[in-house]
Amino acid sequence: MVQFWKSPVQRAFIASSFMLFIGVGVLLFAVPTSASAASFSCGRAATATERTICANLGLNDRDVQMAQLYGIVRRLVPMGTRGAIMDRQAVWLRERNRCGADRNCIGRAYDRRIGELNRVLEERVYTRGPF
Repeated sequence: MVQFWKSPVQRAFIASSFMLFIGVGVLLFAVPTSASAASFSCGRAATATERTICANLGLNDRDVQMAQLYGIVRRLVPMGTRGAIMDRQAVWLRERNRCGADRNCIGRAYDRRIGELNRVLEERVYTRGPF
């Protein structure tokens, strides 16, 4: 049988090299190459509004919250209401994008939409339980 590691020093070197390799691999997978908000890829941000959202943690968090609420509402409302919810989302996106890079305007747009989606949950989903 061939011995690949003849001495304790060689074994230690191979083992530490292997651990370094594994560590670098873990870091490469753990560190994202581009930030992403929930509803779009920041690496493909096409508008001033999207770039502003990606650059601001508070706006990014609101985007995540809004996207989650929108997904929940869209799945839980009856079919007749679902189309209206989706149409309203498209209108809201156009309104939000008119804000350009104005963080306050974008923040207000998210606050309004999150409020709208919460009201839909309260009025059309929670009241029709049980859940």
